[in-house]
Parts: sequence; C-alpha cells; structure tokens
Amino acid sequence: MATPKQTIQDILAELPTLLAVAVVETETGMPLASHANIADFDIETAAAYNTEVVKAKLKAIQALKLNQTVQDILLTLTDQLHLLKLSPDGQKFIYLAVNARDTNLAQARQILKAHSAVVNS
Repeated sequence: MATPKQTIQDILAELPTLLAVAVVETETGMPLASHANIADFDIETAAAYNTEVVKAKLKAIQALKLNQTVQDILLTLTDQLHLLKLSPDGQKFIYLAVNARDTNLAQARQILKAHSAVVNS
C-alpha cells in the first residue's frame, strides 16, 4: 500500500503538467498529502469544497435509494478538468486538477484509478 505522499509523487511523475493534486480524507476534507504546480492554488480550500461535492453525491445516492457507489466525479470547467476519484473503501479520494487543453482525460482517469486502489493512510 502506498502512503498519500507516495501516491502524490507517483501521480506527479505520470502527469507532470498537472495543476494540483491531493489525497483527501472524505470525512474531514483535510488533505493528507498534496502538491500544486501553481503558486496561488489553494489546495486546502479546494480539498474542503470538493469534499462537499463528494458528500452531496453520496447523500443523493442514499436519498434515491440507489444500490450504487461513487467511483469518480468529473467537473469540467472552462479550461480545467477536476477529477475526484474515491478509494475503494470511500474513506479517501484523490483530487486532481489539470489543464483541459493539454491533458488526455482517459489517461488521467486511468492514472487515478490505478492509484486510488493502493492509497493508504
């Protein structure tokens, strides 16, 4: 099992042009490890607000009585993609922000899928 810090390093090695990445605790919204390639990118605030996105979707699934689990969430902004990939146990998620023009979405999702399966606290 990889630590959150190692997970961040591994993702950064595979996607060096990413804007920001964090391993976030789903319950608290606190980043366990993070990295930003942009100096003014507030990863703590991004982690907290994206935790609310995850929690809202989990509540919606419960309210709708769906027998489903959230695997990932994609937010498409004007020129950025924000991906949220939950760990298999749902206790953590990886938050990734990339430039939409120079990142292959399928590749980014595959990288997150591989790393979310092994992230450990």
